[in-house]
Amino acid sequence: MNQIPHCGMMAGQGEQVRLCKALAQLKREHGPLRAQMDAFADEAAVVDKDQAETDWGKRLWLLREKVDAFVQELEPHSEREEGTLFPLMAKYIGWQGGPIAVMEHEHELAKRYLKMFLEAVEQLKEPVDAARAKEIASYALQAHAVLTDHFMKEENVLFPMAENMLNTEEKEELNRAFGLS
Repeated sequence: MNQIPHCGMMAGQGEQVRLCKALAQLKREHGPLRAQMDAFADEAAVVDKDQAETDWGKRLWLLREKVDAFVQELEPHSEREEGTLFPLMAKYIGWQGGPIAVMEHEHELAKRYLKMFLEAVEQLKEPVDAARAKEIASYALQAHAVLTDHFMKEENVLFPMAENMLNTEEKEELNRAFGLS
């Protein structure tokens, strides 16, 4: 029986699935994105820990620069997934209630947290006390948590599922859309 895996099943569990060029590129992009994300999360995690700090505004603006740089790198990556990969997969598994719905929800959730962080820093009125700084930094940390889990699901479930599901023509369409053919 040829069963299409869902989010609860690990496509290619126990074996390494060789990904086509476009899927491999999406997976490779996670490395630098994860490094940027971990860097801003490390900085966000120390907000309010320095008891000598009385105004956290500067630290939050520095953190904002890192988050903004991350968002600039994340946007084209998510657009390739949402604009090309997800529609191809949806032909087989639909949009509602399955892996694509979960992936899109996580994209939206992470983007919402990132936007909340960026807007909160933009609207800062100095001085910023530790409690307010911790609240603002928590938005970046929540985005990090969502995306860390999300990347793992894509790498271990979604990309192998797409590799097994999509036909040669659809993989070539992905390659062309990503500028790889």
